[in-house]
Amino acid sequence: MEWRDEGALLSVRAHGESAAIIEVFTPAHGRHAGVVRGGGSRRLAPILQPGAQLDVTWRARLDEHIGAFTVEPIRSRAGLMADRLALSALNSVCALLRFTLPEREPHPSLYASTIGLLDALGGEPDWHLRYVRWELKLLEDMGYGLDLGSCAVTGAREDLVYVSPKSGRAVSRKGAGEWADRLLPLPQFLLGQGPATVEELAAALRTTGHFLERHLAADLGDKPLPDSRRRFVEQLARQS
Repeated sequence: MEWRDEGALLSVRAHGESAAIIEVFTPAHGRHAGVVRGGGSRRLAPILQPGAQLDVTWRARLDEHIGAFTVEPIRSRAGLMADRLALSALNSVCALLRFTLPEREPHPSLYASTIGLLDALGGEPDWHLRYVRWELKLLEDMGYGLDLGSCAVTGAREDLVYVSPKSGRAVSRKGAGEWADRLLPLPQFLLGQGPATVEELAAALRTTGHFLERHLAADLGDKPLPDSRRRFVEQLARQS
């Protein structure tokens, strides 16, 4: 069994004296693990950093075996070490992908969105907005997408300011009525209206976090979301 693909490195752990077991997220083979011989060496250890984009070849005697990777660097993201918030976002992305993605299940559209976000981190002024949209894309690909096109109560497409915590559908101010305090915020930048302030970014992450935790994580065995996401959200909130 053998295939070649590119992938974003999600995690690395030592294996034996000098090898490493890595997980990569690839467009054609999904989240996939394998052994890298010499992965702990001085030559390979600097390459095997979470977020790095790699050219990988996987080989195994049988498909169900963990197999072995040979890797070549495509793009290092070591420069993010100097930007604490961007590095925190990268760690959150890698942890959420490991947490949510089934093994070996392709998600090419999510992969493209992930690489776009990783390329933007720290370098583009709107990368915080890209991160929020990435979490929405993650929810969509996992089957928990939000419907923000019209009000779930009235059908109106104007004045949408809330999200139903149960259905994930938008709710207008009029449609919310006396239930407004039980609904989640729908920041207007998600509808293409207005700037994405730190306060609105935090509100958007509160909404995506609800569906990640109360819906997706609950269906995965009610496991807690990775701490790295919480740390990123807290760091972002402190930017205000």
